[in-house]
Amino acid sequence: MTFSDVQPRRRSRLAAAFSRLEGPQTMGRGPGFWAGFLIVVALASAYPLFSDGYTVGNTVYFFTWTFMAMGLSLIWGYGGALSFGQTAFFGLAGYTYGVLTINIGAEYGFTLVALLLAMLVAGALAALIGYFLFFGRITGVFLGIVTLSITLVFERFMAQTAGPQWAIGSARLNGYNGMSGMPPLTIPWPSGDIVLYPDVTLYYVVLGLVVLVYLGLRMLVNSRFGNVLVAIRENPERAEMLGYDIRKYQLGAFVIGAMLAGLSGVLYTAWGQYITPSSMSITAAALPIVWVAVGGRSDLTATLVGTLVVLGGFQALTIYGSQYALIVMGALLVVTVLVAPEGIIAAIAKLPARLRARSQKGEAV
Repeated sequence: MTFSDVQPRRRSRLAAAFSRLEGPQTMGRGPGFWAGFLIVVALASAYPLFSDGYTVGNTVYFFTWTFMAMGLSLIWGYGGALSFGQTAFFGLAGYTYGVLTINIGAEYGFTLVALLLAMLVAGALAALIGYFLFFGRITGVFLGIVTLSITLVFERFMAQTAGPQWAIGSARLNGYNGMSGMPPLTIPWPSGDIVLYPDVTLYYVVLGLVVLVYLGLRMLVNSRFGNVLVAIRENPERAEMLGYDIRKYQLGAFVIGAMLAGLSGVLYTAWGQYITPSSMSITAAALPIVWVAVGGRSDLTATLVGTLVVLGGFQALTIYGSQYALIVMGALLVVTVLVAPEGIIAAIAKLPARLRARSQKGEAV
């Protein structure tokens, strides 16, 4: 085989990969959608030019949660497995990042290594838990109960680590007060490490990660893996009769979702330079369910938009002193389930097509 033969094959593979950005498992296709996508990314990129560094740094907070939401969309929306375990992987990765960086430091870009290791730890725990869940044929509400129990056990354990004996090297766990003092993310550079404080630099890094993860997940769910995952959600018995080992696909989605939750945990910990057990409480475990359900759990775009909208509304209620922010979130979930079970954002996005179909049907009659 010559070099000239390899080049067309590589191009065809790349073309096949990019073709999966559009497919039956995701909303949005064609030049109009991608033009809108580029406009949104351009506006987000220009945002720091019209805002102060403090506000831009706080905006990073909203972006950090989107990875966990997109991971839950993969597990629940596409795979049909409701999991309350996202915050457990979030917290585990955050504490892992803290322990590694407090003990070893941030020199030579070690924080990036710690980020990857923390995600791998979250993925390894998910693989262990998921093996017993999916290969043990635990499904439906029982899957949600088990994952919620694991989250709450982890939260209770970390909450009682207040004594001086609860330390890993130089890293004190500190119980309810949480771990603090870990360094922010750094990028190694010849002239000196670039420290990603919660300002404009970190904003651009996290924004780039959001775009890359979103596009990567679009390719994944429109691939054979994603199609099988949706088939399992719709009818697991039929998918198994067609020869697919549904347990492996469910486990794969569970591990990917956990690693994305771990990415959220590390970015949140590096952003605020602290992590507490409250990030794994029952309230924290329920909130991602609300974000994903309100947006539209069966579509990545709806999940991403819905998460940012709901987070913004929740933050606004909290900042302006409303003591009913959680009640509003609960009411929003109830309204979503009763009025728009496919998700409010997804329903709004599909509304023009439905109106056109009705008008065409009326004209035909």
